[in-house]
Amino acid sequence: MYKHLIRPLLFLIDPEKVHKLVVIIIKAIFFLPGISQLFDKLFNISNPKLKRTLFGLEFANPVGLAAGFDKNASFYNEFSHMGFAFIEIGTVTPKGQMGNAKPRLFRLKSDKALINRMGFNNFGAEAAVKQLKKRKTKIIIGGNLGKNTCTPNEEAVGDYVYTFNTLYDYVDYFVVNVSCPNISDLHKLQDKDSLMDILGSLLNARSAKQQSKPILLKISPDLNFVQLDEVIEIVTTLKIDGIVATNTTTGRYHLSINEATIAKIGNGGMSGVPLRDRSTEIIRYIAQKTAGSIPIIGVGGILSPADAIEKLEAGASLIQLYTGFIYEGPMLAKRINKAILKQIQVLQK
Repeated sequence: MYKHLIRPLLFLIDPEKVHKLVVIIIKAIFFLPGISQLFDKLFNISNPKLKRTLFGLEFANPVGLAAGFDKNASFYNEFSHMGFAFIEIGTVTPKGQMGNAKPRLFRLKSDKALINRMGFNNFGAEAAVKQLKKRKTKIIIGGNLGKNTCTPNEEAVGDYVYTFNTLYDYVDYFVVNVSCPNISDLHKLQDKDSLMDILGSLLNARSAKQQSKPILLKISPDLNFVQLDEVIEIVTTLKIDGIVATNTTTGRYHLSINEATIAKIGNGGMSGVPLRDRSTEIIRYIAQKTAGSIPIIGVGGILSPADAIEKLEAGASLIQLYTGFIYEGPMLAKRINKAILKQIQVLQK
């Protein structure tokens, strides 16, 4: 029903507006008695064989909602009933910011892809904490950390540490986002010296806490293999807890849409089916290079159970959805978990 009736109607509306509309509708629905239990029955699969333990956290299943969907921690309670084991909020910056000028989110329907140049639009770290204090769910929550656009790269470490400290008591793990293509010069923070500075400072901040929480690094699909080797070296040396692979790409490959339309859309990070193979390639490279010693959350182009299983077989321990959730609808997480469970049962025979 979603793909044949609901999605065509939603896709008549500007993508950023429809995102807000859907959230409003879902939040309104959850005021009705019994809805939480109904959604759990419709979307969740509870089976101990799906559980994953990673960096000290126990995930009910391997499927999560990627950062960028719930930027302000405003609807994670409701979405915790839609089959996900974890939800990553953000990207969160120290101060709230409007992001880039609109329009800034575009559908490439024929390619099942999105291009966005949102620019870390969010209400800021303090606003996120106010929402996180309303937590009613036991689902694992990640905090995706970024810097304010107006903060020069030389001072970026202060932004990451501030947001890290502000969110620390309210999320279960952290993801350092230095790979989003929609913040001017942010990608430069992926170089070795900058990463060592940012990650080292976060580790120092964590050492002062009573409870140690995982820190992961989100990387770009546009890194070459030499750069990936540097990332692996940094993560191994500093003992960072894991890698999220990957962010969106500045590339415009594997598209059927004409070049004039792409040129008209302009800059932005592309996600969805065209990113799928590159994301999987990077996951496989890291897993093989490290003999699976670095935990990986795989994200990028997962629009079917087969896509999810491919990521897991390439070396990901967990996966995240974003564009696939938009194109395939709210049953996708359940379909993936059913397929994973079926595969487990076949292998155990």
